[in-house]
Amino acid sequence: MSKRDELIEKYAADIKDKFGETADMDLLTKVTVGLGPSIYNLDASKVSGGDEKELETVKNNYLIKKLGLSDGPQLMEAIKSVLDKYGSSNKNKHRAVVYYMLCKHFKKASVY
Repeated sequence: MSKRDELIEKYAADIKDKFGETADMDLLTKVTVGLGPSIYNLDASKVSGGDEKELETVKNNYLIKKLGLSDGPQLMEAIKSVLDKYGSSNKNKHRAVVYYMLCKHFKKASVY
């Protein structure tokens, strides 16, 4: 199994454990591939829920540029909702899982 496949398995387990959902493996794979080499970088592969600058980056680079959503307070509310469900005590909020859950939340799987 490749390193990427191992990570995707880990992300799917996180989605099951933290969100109580069975991951759509096709979509999760596409979201993960879309993140490119950042998934192998310890810092870049995680989302810091307490860093406002990082949350803005998720909003601007992913929700607006990638998913094509219009800016508004609902975007930050969705990000914070996903991070809350992930668990504030959990330090390992994987970027691929956060992006996957946001993609599902806004019903934007068609982008992939």
